[in-house]
Amino acid sequence: MTTLETPLLQLTAADLMTREVMVIPQRMSLRAAAHLLAQAGVSGAPVVDQEGRCVGVLSAADLVNWVDRGRYGVRRTAGAACVCSDWQVDGLDEVPEDEVSCFMTANVVATGPETRVGELARWMRDAHIHRIVIVDDHRRPVGVVSSMDVLAAVARLDSLMEAEGR
Repeated sequence: MTTLETPLLQLTAADLMTREVMVIPQRMSLRAAAHLLAQAGVSGAPVVDQEGRCVGVLSAADLVNWVDRGRYGVRRTAGAACVCSDWQVDGLDEVPEDEVSCFMTANVVATGPETRVGELARWMRDAHIHRIVIVDDHRRPVGVVSSMDVLAAVARLDSLMEAEGR
């Protein structure tokens, strides 16, 4: 193991996480939450209860799963080249006003800031998820580590190794 690989493996969630966490109240409507995520340009966020504790995650995949169950008619334009965010779906105003808690993923993967990058990456891989909510001792979100955060750490290592001529 090289001297650069060791620091990578020592990184923790606290080193990688986005600290400005947008949260979604569990009683917010799915429609309002979808608009909120679209405006923020993110594909998912922790869902919190009245005390601010993480009770789930709402992601683009949750909306897609709802669409796939046939409760929403998505209009597709055949052959159209489109670069869009996960939340840019035609007819977003037709998304229901039901509470987010009815659609969120309640089985949230959450951990403390001390969790190492290798463990975070394994959890993401094994659970087929793209974000892990970082919580405090009261289960309140204090950060989010995304798969892009982990990839960025690997890319930084690769750049450093290349600069060293390895």
